[in-house]
Amino acid sequence: MHRLEKFQIFLAKILVRQKIPRLCLIAASILAAFFSGGCGKKADKGLEHLTYRLKWLFNISVVGDLYTDVHGIFAEQGLRVTIKEGGPERDAIKELELDHAQFGVASADQVIRAVSKGSPVVVIAQLFQANPLQWIYRPQKICIEAPEDLKGKTIGITYGGNDETIMRALLSKYKIMNNEVRFFSVRYDYTLFYEGEVDLWPIYQNAEGVVIAEKLRKAGEEVSFFNPDAFGIRFVSNSVITTQRMLKERPGTIQKFISALLQGWREALDPGNKEKSVATIHQFDRDTPIKIIRQQLEATRMLMKPSPEIQIGRIDVEAWKQTERIMLEQKLISGPVSVERILRPYIKSRSNFIMLPNPE
Repeated sequence: MHRLEKFQIFLAKILVRQKIPRLCLIAASILAAFFSGGCGKKADKGLEHLTYRLKWLFNISVVGDLYTDVHGIFAEQGLRVTIKEGGPERDAIKELELDHAQFGVASADQVIRAVSKGSPVVVIAQLFQANPLQWIYRPQKICIEAPEDLKGKTIGITYGGNDETIMRALLSKYKIMNNEVRFFSVRYDYTLFYEGEVDLWPIYQNAEGVVIAEKLRKAGEEVSFFNPDAFGIRFVSNSVITTQRMLKERPGTIQKFISALLQGWREALDPGNKEKSVATIHQFDRDTPIKIIRQQLEATRMLMKPSPEIQIGRIDVEAWKQTERIMLEQKLISGPVSVERILRPYIKSRSNFIMLPNPE
């Protein structure tokens, strides 16, 4: 419900309690529309309505998504997009299948699992070029310069989670036996990491990684991050998805949506818009201090655009293929899905975004 609608309901309740005539109620509603941005409501008329279900809660990892909406970039493309938070109880793929949303965000393993079961989802953009899922550790206590340095260490993993899949793929690649490391089942409580009982703890480097690092630095301790991506384990994280039906029936809508979304991400990550982006996130994430959000934004930029030549939204086809291979090796899917057939990248032409053919 929009703020205007809420304000009108609030006014109506007051006027009814005061037994003010219906004519006054209508007049008050008109005034409310005027003072609450009635012109915006009028401009909203005729926009194409869409729903976009995220994978994350509203935090720094969705800064570009929120920026695109808050700063009117969707509206410039003739779209009114309802952005819905993600979380453990939300499944963007299922909502696309049920037509409760037209676009969503999912990690590659979610997409590959769904496609292996016949889901009609397709991938139209890849947000994170480097996976934010990494392991935080204290360099004063342990030295990790290569995967072999993990031997004898206590490594936190979430059994059944992406971090377990990634870590087991890394150990396999470097022929490190499971009995050469100690696994610790992690929860949301970081106490055992703070107390030094666990050497490496899985975190999202651009979100809680920044928060934990700040706490430890205040206590006089430094932190480092172990990044499997740097050692050849390219397991794709969040990507933008839609359905084969949308691709067939509403290609123009997809073009407008992805054009707006990627423009929003580019602007949100532009250093010149730093404070604007921080303020955008702080509207939705009041619990995180501005100082921390600034640090999180810098970390997010490096994950979204690790080098200047990489375009935001680029689909790393080889990384997707590797993700599928890892899942096959660990028997997380029953057979190959030929993931490249559902990757439908867009590139920016001189005047607009165009879809490339399947990168098969």
